[in-house]
Amino acid sequence: MTNILVVEDELSIRSFVSLSLRKKGYEVMEAESGEQALELFRNKNFDVVLLDLMLPGIDGFTVCQEIRKVNQKVGIIMITAKTQVKDKIEGLVIGADDYLCKPFSLQELEVRIFSLLRRMNVADEAASQMTDMLISGDFKMDLKNNKFYSFDEVVKLTPTEFSLLHFLMGHPNKLFTRDELLDAVWGENYVGELKVVDVNIRRIRQKIEKDPSSPMYLCTEWGRGYLWKVNE
Repeated sequence: MTNILVVEDELSIRSFVSLSLRKKGYEVMEAESGEQALELFRNKNFDVVLLDLMLPGIDGFTVCQEIRKVNQKVGIIMITAKTQVKDKIEGLVIGADDYLCKPFSLQELEVRIFSLLRRMNVADEAASQMTDMLISGDFKMDLKNNKFYSFDEVVKLTPTEFSLLHFLMGHPNKLFTRDELLDAVWGENYVGELKVVDVNIRRIRQKIEKDPSSPMYLCTEWGRGYLWKVNE
């Protein structure tokens, strides 16, 4: 059963979302503050965290950063009343997998959770295809254990980063537009901004490229899209 932590200070929203998710078969725990969320996170394993940005005490940005310090695998969806692009990007940059703006429908929330769980299950899907290891030059992707290696050093990737990199590495030297990447990695029913692709590409480059401003592997063809470049 999928375990979800709902972090929201408004009781009416928190209770409504939690009840709806329980009816869908999810196991749900609730937190009304950043401090309570971190305490619960330290004592229980969660698959997904629904994280409101505007919290009393420790805000959602800080909670996200603290979670990512100890766990790269949990899926994080930020829920925000802020609609400015810079706020959305900041959440993605510090480690969120997705964001949802208030007000939102339960149907949209369910689609976002489903899309995130799909990305998180990429290793299981690959394993079912009898593929254990994806190797490209000095990079290795262990699909059984959801680990990525650069020059034999483990690189910590979020579920979305792992899924995006897995897709691109699996199609070397093939160019994909942002729309194509959204459909392939986030799912055709995903409703969100194309910027989410750019931010995740940027985060991956910071982790695997020697010079992220001049990437050798995760490359851009300006105005066209992204590709995983391999010397043939």
